[in-house]
Amino acid sequence: MTPCTDTCLIIAAGMGTRMAHRSDSKPLLEVEGYALIERVIMTASNAGLTRFVVVTGHHGERLQIFLREVAITVGVNIQFVQNDDWTRANGLSVYSAHMQLNKPFFLLMSDHLFDPKIVRVMNQNTPPEGGLLLGVDRNLNNPLIDLDDVTKVHSEHGHIRHIGKQLTQYDAYDTGIFLCTPGLFGALKSSMEQGDDSLSGGVYRLAEKNLAHVHDIEGRFWLDVDDETAFHKATAVLQAASNTPGNVVAETATAT
Repeated sequence: MTPCTDTCLIIAAGMGTRMAHRSDSKPLLEVEGYALIERVIMTASNAGLTRFVVVTGHHGERLQIFLREVAITVGVNIQFVQNDDWTRANGLSVYSAHMQLNKPFFLLMSDHLFDPKIVRVMNQNTPPEGGLLLGVDRNLNNPLIDLDDVTKVHSEHGHIRHIGKQLTQYDAYDTGIFLCTPGLFGALKSSMEQGDDSLSGGVYRLAEKNLAHVHDIEGRFWLDVDDETAFHKATAVLQAASNTPGNVVAETATAT
């Protein structure tokens, strides 16, 4: 089956205040020898994606210089969009790339580590026309999750009904791995016009039209490296993976 897309949007505009004691640029924070965003790009490349659009913001020029070298090393194409209003919510960063993307694309976070099989399998699907497909984790007891920070999803029959960090009724977690159509940009614009700059706001606009579907990642690894606790979890996972022959996380941990 032909993959849906070869293209990936990564948002990397924020400062990452909770990790500022380790790095003044969160995407450039090293975990076991590689910067977070470098790992994301290596993993996505491992999964078959070749074209990247990266939205930068805080320390944008420095990040772009670094990623030009990564593009050469990994063998991918990287374009950049600078969001100078990077203190606003992440929906604006996604919307900033709307002129660069006119076909389906993956949307990834610059600080989320994940098994490349998630992207490979999702890429065998097609998102609803004008909508998106969100990778969700249905293991509500996942020990890698920060329950206070994770975005929660309430779904019914494969459709998102509600999404947000404060949900009390939910059946899955948002992994930050999306397979999108450009229809997301219109939904984000509508949400921002109503005062909600968040990515979840745009997703909810699509959900209201039954255009936001879910894909079960079936227990595969993912981790939002958002604070010191998560940093230590990431370090432990990557160290263990590097000592396990054939482990898919090890493949990306040692990619060159």
